Amino acid sequence: MTSGLAGKCSLPCRSASVRTTRPGKAFFSGAPVAAKLRSHGVGTRKVTAMNLEFDAVGGAYANALVEIAQEQNSLDDVHADVDALQALFSENEQIKDFLFNPVMTPEMKRDVVKNISKEAGLSKYTTNFLNLLVDKDRIEAIEEILEAFEQTYCKMTDTQVATLRSAVKLEQEQQFLIAKKLQELTGSKNIKLKPVIDESLIAGFTVSYGSAQIDMSVKGQLEMITNELEGKNVGMLAS
Repeated sequence: MTSGLAGKCSLPCRSASVRTTRPGKAFFSGAPVAAKLRSHGVGTRKVTAMNLEFDAVGGAYANALVEIAQEQNSLDDVHADVDALQALFSENEQIKDFLFNPVMTPEMKRDVVKNISKEAGLSKYTTNFLNLLVDKDRIEAIEEILEAFEQTYCKMTDTQVATLRSAVKLEQEQQFLIAKKLQELTGSKNIKLKPVIDESLIAGFTVSYGSAQIDMSVKGQLEMITNELEGKNVGMLAS
């Protein structure tokens, strides 16, 4: 399904991330998390002894994290941490390689978590959660857990996530205009854009959300023109 933005946009427009402010941070111990994990079918013994797929484990841990964050009125704060961690892991393979390496001791991994928390400004609760994953030998499922948390959060807050691809980095005002138009098109309460630089677009941008796509790139326009010309040529040959 392909949609068009109402009104012409000569330049690629911007991304609006929902709830970027961080409320006051609170400290939470790991005990409530362990209790929530038990309620979701994840015991307190080492998870490596359990025959669970990453997606199932990710869902259980993510649900526990969501529930605790809600109870402590810190859902948006934790979500901001999740955003920061997803960006970090997507950009730094070395950190993942270290944390996922079974040769590294839990103490060494906790030191890395401590540094990550300090650099990213994570809440103490999120830091404790990461340490819990290290202790349960489940840190290698962190990406699945973060993705499951993101999906749950977006459903709870009526947030439409869209991937914004552009040939160059877009200005905040441009991203805002795109987010505003998407809000009108989807009827969602919130819009969260995930910017991606794609030089193959030449200029302009594309926005993908759900099964829909808005293509306002030069590449897309050239492909459309090419397809039209090819269609005309086929018609001429057939006549």
